[in-house]
Amino acid sequence: MTYFDLNSSTVLLWEYLASINFLWPKEDILHIEKPGEGNMNVVLRIRTSERSFILKQSRPYVQKYPQVSAPLDRIAVEYQFYKTIDNEMLVPHLPEVLYYDPKEYVLLMKDLGHCEDMTKIYVERNMADTELENLVSLLGCLHQTRPPKNFPPNRAMRKLNYQHIFQLPFALDNGFELDDVQPGLQTLAMPFKSDDTLKEIIGQVGNAYLSAGKTLIHGDYYPGSWMTKSKKMYILDPEFSFLGFAEFDLGVMAAHMVMATMDRSYMSRILALYKEPFDEKLTSQVAGIEIMRRLIGLAQLPMQRTLEEKELLLRMAHNMTVQ
Repeated sequence: MTYFDLNSSTVLLWEYLASINFLWPKEDILHIEKPGEGNMNVVLRIRTSERSFILKQSRPYVQKYPQVSAPLDRIAVEYQFYKTIDNEMLVPHLPEVLYYDPKEYVLLMKDLGHCEDMTKIYVERNMADTELENLVSLLGCLHQTRPPKNFPPNRAMRKLNYQHIFQLPFALDNGFELDDVQPGLQTLAMPFKSDDTLKEIIGQVGNAYLSAGKTLIHGDYYPGSWMTKSKKMYILDPEFSFLGFAEFDLGVMAAHMVMATMDRSYMSRILALYKEPFDEKLTSQVAGIEIMRRLIGLAQLPMQRTLEEKELLLRMAHNMTVQ
């Protein structure tokens, strides 16, 4: 396997792209750049004399956290996700796949241009009503998609996610130095790590996450996967996708809106906008777990909150989970 990154020579990339017959006649590579902050994979914008496109390649580890192993075939799941979607309302909000190379774990996609992910809401603490409505509508379209019976079960990625959502954040000794994130956070986290009733419910939801379902879900439906360009919105990075339960996507979305705004009413607003049947209790539990794991787990967010604000969020999340 050839690893591509920002330090790759244009010659190496040109030779690779030529070997798969991707380049146009007389097309030269002019520039390679990083289009944004990626967590799981290497993502490059390649500018040529004719066009601009995105190269995405998976590694046997998480790009942002090299110490965390991750399955290489997650890129295959992402490809199958894009290939599966045929909803005319959803397709325009997904990147166009130009080429997939399973041997090199590479996905080439049309460049959407200079988009911005929506992690800015963690700073702005707000989202426009139209944006919220669009995101919930797109999620509903996704959950209505009839996936093929052979859609990848994505078990390895789910096991990885299971550890970082349902297990490690709540383990008493998990190796995470929370006080390195924010002094006092370790002490703040201890009551939640020691709550056996809470951990039993988390285990039940985690078992549901690992079980087979019938609904095609994104698997990581949060602001880092939502992109905007002018008034256009895109959904990216479905490498955690699998056939599961809609409440997982709904709960994750609600969790991040609550964390960003410090306003629990976003939970009810999202559920009111979602038009398909769902289990409100399960959605609330997923949301609560997601809030807690983002505050006391490894996958920290670009979000500045005081200890008092984090305590408020953790208590809110506990109530959402235990009910």
